[in-house]
Amino acid sequence: MTPVPGPGAIAPGSWLGVLGGGQLGRMFCHAAQALGYRVCVLDPVADGPAGAVADRQIVAAYDDLAALRELGGVCAAVTTEFENVPAGSLEQLARYCPVRPYAAAVAVAQDRIREKQFLRDCGVEVAPYAPITRVEDFRSLDPSLFPGILKTARLGYDGKGQMNVSGPEQAEVAWRRLGALDCVLERRMPLRRELSVIVARGQDGASAVFAASENEHRDGILASCVTPARIDPTQAERARQIAERVARALEYVGVLCVELFELDDGRLLANEIAPRPHNSGHATLDAAVCSQFAQQVRTLATMPLGEPRQHSPAVMLNLLGDLWFGPSAAPRAPAFDRVLSIPGACLHLYGKSEARAGRKMGHVTIIAATLGLALERARAVAAVLDLPLPDSLLHDDPGSARSAGSWAR
Repeated sequence: MTPVPGPGAIAPGSWLGVLGGGQLGRMFCHAAQALGYRVCVLDPVADGPAGAVADRQIVAAYDDLAALRELGGVCAAVTTEFENVPAGSLEQLARYCPVRPYAAAVAVAQDRIREKQFLRDCGVEVAPYAPITRVEDFRSLDPSLFPGILKTARLGYDGKGQMNVSGPEQAEVAWRRLGALDCVLERRMPLRRELSVIVARGQDGASAVFAASENEHRDGILASCVTPARIDPTQAERARQIAERVARALEYVGVLCVELFELDDGRLLANEIAPRPHNSGHATLDAAVCSQFAQQVRTLATMPLGEPRQHSPAVMLNLLGDLWFGPSAAPRAPAFDRVLSIPGACLHLYGKSEARAGRKMGHVTIIAATLGLALERARAVAAVLDLPLPDSLLHDDPGSARSAGSWAR
């Protein structure tokens, strides 16, 4: 049922805009069109996943002032699906129409140095760290920060711009290899698991929080999610409270992901925030009453938030371009027909024309009446696709495996 517009709401039939043309934008388009909206995408790539399904596309750079003016003139409101859209472009666009999330909130998430300080300021614990902005900073580093990981402060994602380091000299070499850019050095922490929580927050301050997800990465890229996370209710509530606190402190409007580290001692540390829907929330498309993308539409259009309740346990497997190549690198067609024969398997492909190693091509969400059954079916999907199975999916007991790739991000 289409939600009823409230005061100031943008009625179905109106145009909504999205900056970015990737798969997150594609799923936003689908959700917006399902509610009766038309969507205009601004993206530099003419044949991207979002542009292929949008009602209109403006092919231009994110900082093209004429294109931003055109987008703002067409749309009643605009959002973003890509956190590296320049905050200045969002500020410029806000001259012509409402932009959600606000440029100021996105700017915090775009700079790890600002992000770490912001999280501390709003009372959320982070891993011990030091900002690195000049070579002299290596001379006064606290030895307890090693072994650590050096991360570029800006434009890093999917493990890019990050290097493991064991001491100050190696860290300085790594810093130069990263281009002598502003960086953050973080101490490696003893992890039990990685978690993420996705929260939708409306213009009126109301929020809706999805169940926490338990995530595993391989080579810096998300490989799998188990939702709800295999944590006790007290820990789940703590994770929810952290996500809501961050969104409130940012005065955020939109969908926000807060990534967390659960340590061996049970503490929760914030890793980073993503000012957009997130890969770890893809299961909401099939396993929740209202998906993260439908929430993004609702927050943008000032509509009532949907119910975030998860109705089925779910396992999500990311599908990278590697699946389209065999052991000898010869092209092959993944056996998606066999995947779809597995009960509860929901296949989502992103419409990308070329498969490349490490490129996100789609995902499979497996839902079932119990988490144990969802895990069993996920193993069957992985076997069909010859997909390396993440450690956390080899066991129904989450205490018997931990994420080994968490700090390679």
